[in-house]
Amino acid sequence: MYASREDIGYDFGDDSKVGSKPIKPNPNIDGGWAWMIVLSSFLVHILIMGSQMALGILNMEWLEEFNQSRGLTAWVSSLSMGITLIVGPFIGLFISMCGCRKTAIIGGILNALGWILSAYASNVHYLFLTFGVTAGIGSGMVYLPAVVMVGQYFQKRRALAQGLSTTGTGFGAFLMTALLKYLCTEFGWRNAMFIQGAISLNLCVCGALMRPLSLKDVSEKYVVRSNSEDNQAKALSHSTETIKSNGVLSEELGKKEEATNEEVLDSIQHIETGGKSRSGRNIHGLRILKTVSQLTVTVRKGFAIWYSSYFGAASLFTNRVFVAFIIWALFAYSSFVIPFIHLPEIVKQYNLSRQNNIFPLTSIIAIVHIFGKVILGIISDLPCISTWNVFLMANFTLVTCILTLPLLQTYVGLAVVCALIGFSSGYFSLMPVVTEDLVGIKHLANAYGIIICANGISALFGPPFAGWIYDITQKYDFSFYISGLLYMVGIIFLLIQPCIQKKQPGEKSTEEAQV
Repeated sequence: MYASREDIGYDFGDDSKVGSKPIKPNPNIDGGWAWMIVLSSFLVHILIMGSQMALGILNMEWLEEFNQSRGLTAWVSSLSMGITLIVGPFIGLFISMCGCRKTAIIGGILNALGWILSAYASNVHYLFLTFGVTAGIGSGMVYLPAVVMVGQYFQKRRALAQGLSTTGTGFGAFLMTALLKYLCTEFGWRNAMFIQGAISLNLCVCGALMRPLSLKDVSEKYVVRSNSEDNQAKALSHSTETIKSNGVLSEELGKKEEATNEEVLDSIQHIETGGKSRSGRNIHGLRILKTVSQLTVTVRKGFAIWYSSYFGAASLFTNRVFVAFIIWALFAYSSFVIPFIHLPEIVKQYNLSRQNNIFPLTSIIAIVHIFGKVILGIISDLPCISTWNVFLMANFTLVTCILTLPLLQTYVGLAVVCALIGFSSGYFSLMPVVTEDLVGIKHLANAYGIIICANGISALFGPPFAGWIYDITQKYDFSFYISGLLYMVGIIFLLIQPCIQKKQPGEKSTEEAQV
């Protein structure tokens, strides 16, 4: 394991040109407006993730309304939850072109539109398009910026900030479940979805709060981080140094292209100034041309950054630890979702319904999950504690609970294991922090987009796979065992790759070879 989280630092930029002059700390980093960003992200998690956790209320209404099979109807909520995460890499493109604020505002409008259009659904297939796809894409366009902005505004207390913001999922699960149940009872499910669509417009307000940091603020954060990582630079592998050099090359090419585009815009502005005395129509045409040129420059620059992150010389996939992180994400999320789906049936099978009705096991997971995110965030921010090691220990605890849960047949035993599942799954708040440590803040949006895409695939296909296993074996035990073993495979990948990445004795890095 790593001794500190800086040991897995993986930056694509060249910080060697950054001077060592003392930098005045910016009040917006780890304080000031940064806490408004946390509030915004907290509300986003309530409105998006909380609403998705409460879709069981609407699922019952859809079953009664459309008289379709449970499997077909369940795909509506599965599509919404899966697409929210799967579109992550493409949302990274929007962030590169438009920024987090505009992306989140557009996503808020799209999410609200999906809810409102779903109120007029005539069949389940209509809901696939309006709620599953439209609202799902809108949710993804708000969710990713909410996570990325917290990473941009925090340096010393990143894990705590992410933990506080992601607790909105737990609070939202309780609030939105109660709200949707009340709205469906009082006004019917169609009006409930219409009202929920109006409430979702508050996502636009959350997006408006995502004020971007100035270039000066970002550079100051880079200086602080690069100074703290200088002592660990020799521990980086040869592949890391290669990516750094490639990243610098792509940045230089980008600067040349940007300079060329600026020359074009300046020439257009010059022609516009000279044309004022000629014709008003020509001036109007030149202004349109200038606007289109500026938009083209923005789109090309954003697409170049997005493309280089995935397919260019500085591709994220050349980082072996990050690739192992993706493989882990493919198996991890379903192991957390499956207990929520199968626990009620297990309780019924063991005749524990009376105790479970008093205090449901799924509620135990949800409540402890909130505290787990905050506590693990506080622990990870301690100077002597490694975020990477806390992340791995939480994963080991969770996979152990998943494998042992089918062996327990008493309510007390199941309650203890569910509490451990809820606490250890608090590592979700550490995922953006670990991702940022692996790839750097510049590539956080694209990298985390890939991670949540892998989680989305796991959430989309994991529960149906578990149901298929039950249909074959007529036992829920094998669903936990198979998902737990696949989860363990992902954890093993996380353990093996860092060992491969470590430099062998006597091996020289690229910088040392050049010297």
